[in-house]
Amino acid sequence: MNLNGKNPAFGKLLEYEKRSANYTPGARSGDGASEEWSGVTFSVGDTNMACNIDRISEILPCPQATPVPGAKPWIIGLANVRGELLTVVDLAWFLTGSRTPVTARTRLLATSLNKAPIGLLIGEVFGQRHFLDSDAVPAELEDCPSLAGIVSKQHNLGSESWQELNLDQLFNSSEFLNGAAD
Repeated sequence: MNLNGKNPAFGKLLEYEKRSANYTPGARSGDGASEEWSGVTFSVGDTNMACNIDRISEILPCPQATPVPGAKPWIIGLANVRGELLTVVDLAWFLTGSRTPVTARTRLLATSLNKAPIGLLIGEVFGQRHFLDSDAVPAELEDCPSLAGIVSKQHNLGSESWQELNLDQLFNSSEFLNGAAD
């Protein structure tokens, strides 16, 4: 510190503090809000998927579930998670007809459908990634046509491709909403 009480390093820190207070995550200088979003990345069968992290309240190990009589087979049952009943749905089974093998890596994505708690059973969670809508391309779904109504975008990050799962479209599909067995 010099004798007149001004320290250039301290002044720089104050400048950084002002700039960080005015910073909005996801905003670009002069362009307003960007189209950046954070997603949870996971697998459904052999497909890499991502969904908006804001829609996921929790990622859990697969809890014990009680079967629901008269429900379609992809509805695994009800699980008690900290006193709240969660409907457990095997997402791969619903989409492809193939059950998700329950392993040490199997997880439940806790979310909600019309304020009712629901857990989507998925093969494995890979983590969180950041995506830009401007980098998205139309989804290539030749290998999995069952995703056509709920996936419209694909994000290519390096050698990896992530199908963007739209939970609103999934939760509004009549097939998903009708869980009663035939």
